[in-house]
Amino acid sequence: MARIIVGIMGPGATATPAHLETAYALGYAMASTGWVVLTGGRAVGVMAAACRGAKAAGGLTIGVLPSADGAEMSDAVDIPIVTGLGDARNAVNVLSSRAVVACGLGPGTASEIALALKAQRPVILMAMPPNAAALWQSLATGPVAIAGTVQEAIAQLQNWLAPQADSAG
Repeated sequence: MARIIVGIMGPGATATPAHLETAYALGYAMASTGWVVLTGGRAVGVMAAACRGAKAAGGLTIGVLPSADGAEMSDAVDIPIVTGLGDARNAVNVLSSRAVVACGLGPGTASEIALALKAQRPVILMAMPPNAAALWQSLATGPVAIAGTVQEAIAQLQNWLAPQADSAG
């Protein structure tokens, strides 16, 4: 049976200390649940923090990198996917994830949320400005939730993903 891959998306260089703390805790909790953590793979921001958290819990991490050489890769990425696609790799991030958790907001994260909504991937919004959360919820045709804590996010993901646990993909 294929393992469940959950994407953690968020700002890179503009991530706040709170975003980094939340991303680390998300990665740790997801890996502890047995899920594979997928990020943008770079050694900065939410991507790096989520991968470090997953590794601390003994989990498996995938990094979908924008570059053609992997030079910016986090050392906490187990499986690098070197794309050479730049920001277009955001589609790979979303389509490779069973669900997406957005931790914070920046232009790249906004594109990933929009792509997830278009692909009808379940989306959890964390540390999101209220007006942005309202926009995403108004555009959604699939599941979208706001989580205030990592525990709430994990519980919501378990609710969404449990019925699919026996199917591949």
